Amino acid sequence: MTSQEILEQLKEFGNEQTKKVLIRHGAQEPFYGVKVQDLKKIQKKIKKNHHLALELFDTGNSDAMYLAGLISEPQKMSKEQLQGWAEKAYWYYLSEYPVAWTVAESNYGWELALEWIKSDKENIASAGWATLSSILATKNDEEIDLKKIEELLVLIAETIHNCQNRVKYTMNGFVISAGSYVKGLNDKSKSVAEKIGKVDVEMGGTACKVPLAKEYIEKVEAKNKIGIKRKTAFC
Repeated sequence: MTSQEILEQLKEFGNEQTKKVLIRHGAQEPFYGVKVQDLKKIQKKIKKNHHLALELFDTGNSDAMYLAGLISEPQKMSKEQLQGWAEKAYWYYLSEYPVAWTVAESNYGWELALEWIKSDKENIASAGWATLSSILATKNDEEIDLKKIEELLVLIAETIHNCQNRVKYTMNGFVISAGSYVKGLNDKSKSVAEKIGKVDVEMGGTACKVPLAKEYIEKVEAKNKIGIKRKTAFC
């Protein structure tokens, strides 16, 4: 399939109600409002295709950009290409999900994430925190600099409530990820979660809620799943 043929399929899958919801969250034209479940139908046909992923992301169409992440081949992505994706991912639906998943499984995930969380640009910083969360969820503890993660947990405890909207959301997610996927950081993460408490995030005027980190981690504990990793960053 060519990128043009895929755009035509995306148009056919377009859903006006989905489009209205996504616009409330930050999506901008051009896009069709394709549901993720329908994007995955196209993904199954294409599977993985590095060059096609790059072409789709460059269209600027939000649906195509999300699909690009799903069909990407992270190990083939250069540092420059990943940086470009982060800069072009203009809203959180792209920056915190397909872009962050791709970066987390690339050869530059840790390096770029630590760089991005220092950015003054909200979508870049939130992509960095989301990438780190995926790294914690998928990498063996031996591959992770746990001391650095502890430092970041302390930073979050001290600064989260003064950060930009989506940065607060992804910082909260990072605490959850550290407490849920890294056994050695479970207690530290719960302590930080208790300290930060409720995190207020504007969710585009919708009923979406920010999970309470401590409560979320305790639910994972109750299921005896602390430290159990995911096979992939992609959902």
